[in-house]
Amino acid sequence: MGFKERQQRHKEEFKAEILETAVALFAEEGYAKFSMRKLAARIKHSPTTIYLYFRDKDDLLLQICENLYASLLHEMQELRALPLPPEQMLKATCLSYIRYNLANPEQYKVVFFSNPTLYGRPEDYFTRDTMSNRCWQNMCENIDACLTSGFFRPLDRDILAIVLWSAMHGLVSSLIFTKDFPMPDPEAMAEMLLDGLLKGYRA
Repeated sequence: MGFKERQQRHKEEFKAEILETAVALFAEEGYAKFSMRKLAARIKHSPTTIYLYFRDKDDLLLQICENLYASLLHEMQELRALPLPPEQMLKATCLSYIRYNLANPEQYKVVFFSNPTLYGRPEDYFTRDTMSNRCWQNMCENIDACLTSGFFRPLDRDILAIVLWSAMHGLVSSLIFTKDFPMPDPEAMAEMLLDGLLKGYRA
């Protein structure tokens, strides 16, 4: 490996260290109390060094969000390669979404409970090519396939996508944040939630 390759690898590893530490700090401090100065102290570098990689905390947070969505999209694309009927593909995609977020609770908290306007104005969301948008489009394509196959009765695709997304996030949030109530097995809850939702909209 040459000097330039080693230098590039070092930069990538350092950037990954910044992001990993930032997730922990966002989770501990919350968005309002997070600062680049605190992050710099945590990784024992000057704030100036971090600014070489990220403009500000929103730029840093956006990268954390995009990393999560990139991981989710990768799992979705792997599922799309399987020979599953549309309704099973949709359920598998939703289960994958739930499982990933439950396996990464700190990242989930940071992504979904930090800055609700991070991706800009709602009317501009679909004009930007983000990993978040790609994940959303993948979900919508799965629902379209269920509509085309006749599994779902005629309904508004966009509303159903938001309903499914909201239900999944409600479940994930409950399982992550509930600490004083004996919650059932997460897998059983996810299965029951999705079975009920998908059957409820069947043709």
